[in-house]
Amino acid sequence: MRFFSDNAAPVHPQLFAAMAAADTLDTAYDGDRWSRALDERLGALFEHEVRVLWVPTGTAANCLALAALCPPYGGVICHRDAHIQNDEGGAPEFYTHGAKLMLAEGPGAKLDPAGIAAVADAIADDVHRVQPHAVSITNATEYGLVYRTPEVAAIGELCRARGLRLHMDGARFANAMATAGCSPAEMTWRAGVDALSFGFVKNGGMSAEALVLFDPALADATLRRRKRAGLLLSKGRYLAAQILAMLDDELWLTNGRAANAGAALLGAAAGDRLIHPVEANEVFLRASPQEAAQLRAAGFDFYDWAPGEVRFVTAWNSASEDLARFADAIAAL
Repeated sequence: MRFFSDNAAPVHPQLFAAMAAADTLDTAYDGDRWSRALDERLGALFEHEVRVLWVPTGTAANCLALAALCPPYGGVICHRDAHIQNDEGGAPEFYTHGAKLMLAEGPGAKLDPAGIAAVADAIADDVHRVQPHAVSITNATEYGLVYRTPEVAAIGELCRARGLRLHMDGARFANAMATAGCSPAEMTWRAGVDALSFGFVKNGGMSAEALVLFDPALADATLRRRKRAGLLLSKGRYLAAQILAMLDDELWLTNGRAANAGAALLGAAAGDRLIHPVEANEVFLRASPQEAAQLRAAGFDFYDWAPGEVRFVTAWNSASEDLARFADAIAAL
């Protein structure tokens, strides 16, 4: 009974069916009819003109976005615990050709305008200091917390006032949206977001993420960067087909809601062991090494987050019987 990571979850059957339907002769790279449909389909979802690039990984989506928003001599303000800081092996610096990550603080890996301003204001405006050019936030955060629309809008307002671009790492965007209860437009460009890494792999996809650019002028250089990085797949229609299938009948949101519901069940069983509120599909709680061993002995797989802390991640397909058994085991600790 695996609650280690939603990255390990199986591919949704509808995506396999969509890839099978795309298994026919068509134009290579991104000239096929599936790839060409992405701008219109995601434009309708976000109620805005967009340019969309498929990429195979979330790291690629994040880093191509940052390269579009920040020059090599600039800086990107992000949380100290952000994925781009701790889990992407220096890829942001590599893709941006050297842009600096500037680390801010905030509970639950969330940024706010005051924390961003504290970083920016400490930097002297002279040629000897790297100047911030962009801000990156993660929704849902690395601790499973969800930015609501007013929070994103406040950050967006600060970015506009200071001439900064805003990126949203949406590896778990579906989980965030399932909780936030607003429209995708309200959560992104209307709140000031310039680029979104729209995650699908954690949510039932196989190998496709969407980089959504709300400023179409950013697209040309980003397309060239994708090619230069070796990420322009010759059979990109299979990636585009996955994204389109996830958009059909809001499958992406249905899957996000299912994963969130499983996490809420586990969070309720954890009681005062919870470290962070359960707002998406991740559950962080306090457990001694002996208690963690007890859960593993009962057949549950999960991640040791820090000394005395464990993390459980639910997925779109987490079985109700497994969730019920795990909730009982957690409550019995």
